[in-house]
Amino acid sequence: MNTLFAIALVFVGCCSNVVFLELLVRDFPGCGNIVTFAQFAFIALEGFIFETHFGRKKPHIPLSNYVIMVSMFFTVSVINNYALNFNIAMPLHMIFRSGSLIANMILGIIILKKRYSASKYLSIVLVSLGIFICTIMSAKQVHVEKGATEEDGFYAFMHWILGIAMLTFALLMSARMGIFQETLYKEYGKHSKEALFYNHCLPLPGFLLLSTDIYRHAVLFSQSSPVEIPVIGQSVPVMWLYLLMNVITQYVCIRGVFILTTECASLTVTLVVTLRKFLSLIISILYFNNPFTAWHWVGTAVVFLGTLLYTEVYSSIRVAMKGEKADKKAE
Repeated sequence: MNTLFAIALVFVGCCSNVVFLELLVRDFPGCGNIVTFAQFAFIALEGFIFETHFGRKKPHIPLSNYVIMVSMFFTVSVINNYALNFNIAMPLHMIFRSGSLIANMILGIIILKKRYSASKYLSIVLVSLGIFICTIMSAKQVHVEKGATEEDGFYAFMHWILGIAMLTFALLMSARMGIFQETLYKEYGKHSKEALFYNHCLPLPGFLLLSTDIYRHAVLFSQSSPVEIPVIGQSVPVMWLYLLMNVITQYVCIRGVFILTTECASLTVTLVVTLRKFLSLIISILYFNNPFTAWHWVGTAVVFLGTLLYTEVYSSIRVAMKGEKADKKAE
């Protein structure tokens, strides 16, 4: 029952989160910093009350280790959201982030000297190829305003290239953080809810560096058209409503993933998250009419095929089916 509830939270929370993020980014492409800050502040406040019991509960993992992890987490979160400023379409943004498993695997080979099966290496090739196809196709769709000169077009393209570089850096940094987190959990045990709190609480002072941009977007949000909330009959600027819903759905998504990690095997978690990403991509394309060519679909299919190959879903299903047949024969 808990597993089904967690899966529902992941799909409803994460897919809704993508919708509200797209609504925010459509009107204000540079709002990544205020979105990140709002998400961090909300999750930190919830963790301070329910996880640390207003600071009375001591952490299981030393704070010095959390500072290192938090530095990486803060960097990844800010860069991922800020990359949307650089002509990066939401579908490409999601496809790029689907390469996290593979980035983790590559760094595992380099840093932890891990070795994998041939199917795992094939999955690296497939995901890399899929992301490459989608990136090349998106490069042809870089938005340039009408009447722009050739120089403006070149500037827009270089702006896009910088966004791709930011996403690549964030992907590798996220994988490095995952490896660091793995080594911490081996030494101190799994304390994912505690890590969730400190990952969102400790970086909050870092947002002072982005305070000017956050304040500017807060003013812009306040100037957006008002919308009436049915239950309370109160009018609020529509962008603040979108931001609130984005924060709540982000929290629901994270809570769902947290419950899944405690209830299911990592393979199940990976499969659910992968399917959720695919559904989010479909919603982004169909609901918001984002440009998506046949080649984008090919690239997307290759990315998800590689991800499923990495998680050995087919092998696990086949083993499970053999087990069921053996049980029936025994009866």
